[in-house]
Amino acid sequence: MAIVFVVIVPVLVGVMGGLHWYVWRRLVRETTAPGTAGRRLGTTVFLTGPMLMLAAFLASQTGLPFWLVRALSWPAYLWVAVALYLLLGVIAGEAVRPALTWWLRRRAERTQSAVQAPPAEPVKVPDEAPAPPPVTTSSAVPADEAPAKNLSRRMFAARLVGGATAAVAAGTVGYGTYGVLRGPRVKRVKVPLAKLPRSAHGYRIAVVSDVHLGPVLGRGFSERVVATVNATQPDLIALVGDLVDGSVDDLRSAVEPIAGLRARDGAFFVTGNHEYISGAEQWTAHVQELGLKLLANDRVELASFDLAGVNDVTGEDHDDGPDLQAALKDRDPSRTSVLLAHQPVFVDEAVRHGVDLQLSGHTHGGQLWPMNYVAELANPTVAGLERYGDTQLYVSRGAGAWGPPTRVGAPSDVTVVELASGQI
Repeated sequence: MAIVFVVIVPVLVGVMGGLHWYVWRRLVRETTAPGTAGRRLGTTVFLTGPMLMLAAFLASQTGLPFWLVRALSWPAYLWVAVALYLLLGVIAGEAVRPALTWWLRRRAERTQSAVQAPPAEPVKVPDEAPAPPPVTTSSAVPADEAPAKNLSRRMFAARLVGGATAAVAAGTVGYGTYGVLRGPRVKRVKVPLAKLPRSAHGYRIAVVSDVHLGPVLGRGFSERVVATVNATQPDLIALVGDLVDGSVDDLRSAVEPIAGLRARDGAFFVTGNHEYISGAEQWTAHVQELGLKLLANDRVELASFDLAGVNDVTGEDHDDGPDLQAALKDRDPSRTSVLLAHQPVFVDEAVRHGVDLQLSGHTHGGQLWPMNYVAELANPTVAGLERYGDTQLYVSRGAGAWGPPTRVGAPSDVTVVELASGQI
């Protein structure tokens, strides 16, 4: 922990400070005049946002009261999402602003040319008549006014791009947050398994991952997840890790509705990396008190297939890592095997042991576009069903959200995996 505060935190603070300064410069300094209310308000927002982020992080790491952590986390994490899309908008605006300024200048030049009167035709008069004085209609801009007009065009372009960026960022985060808070939607996937007997054709497993109950998502969200799962009337429920972000004492009320999960063959649980961050020993004991069946490098033999579960790979740092060999020991290889493993990267081990289907989460589908491209670098599958040799891997986007209670381009889900017999 000491190295985090001494080395990593200062680096992150420096990077985040630089990015905030860059966005503030484009959206506030270049669109407002010094001393105006707009300049003061914008500067206040860009100072308060990162300060809340730092305060929420420090509060969660130093054991401050949970009510204070919750109070800080909501605005801090929402600002994380808003700042991300402001940054993306500003970067996109770097190409738009010069083009818009050029277009405005060209438009002004064409307008100026259009209002200039054509040269007057010479008028024939008698020689003795006095010649009329020449008429000039030039509307050229005095030299000292040209810089002001150019500045005005740049300011207009900056305000137009900045306003559009702020509106799109706020709308994107608002809609993405609504999508999370309303609860996950049900996704259905059919998975054919060659060895699955006919009697199990149509067997339904509700896959629930990454609920992330904590300082942002609490009891109300937990109740919505349980209601969604139970409404699918599954044969079995698989909770594949990252149920919580916090201690048992702080989240006892939030997690209590999980005891209401109902399925014919029960609800099973394996740890995720956030359980180890939050205290895996306490949580594995508590989820069993709630009625979940823990699969810690273990398996159960159901009527038509074997269900195995392994600890998350993060457990290796806590002397509690995954052991698939122990989970599958003395198993009849002619039976179908379904494995619960939090992280998709474990699929390589599943392939080596001849697992038929692995159910995972962890990735959130990227959660906030374009982070899905980052997730692709660290995971074999970010979301959906893919085949690796004779093993199929299904990765859920997850029911909740970590950090910002917001999803963009990666909607939350509870997936009903329907097993299909290859013997039909």
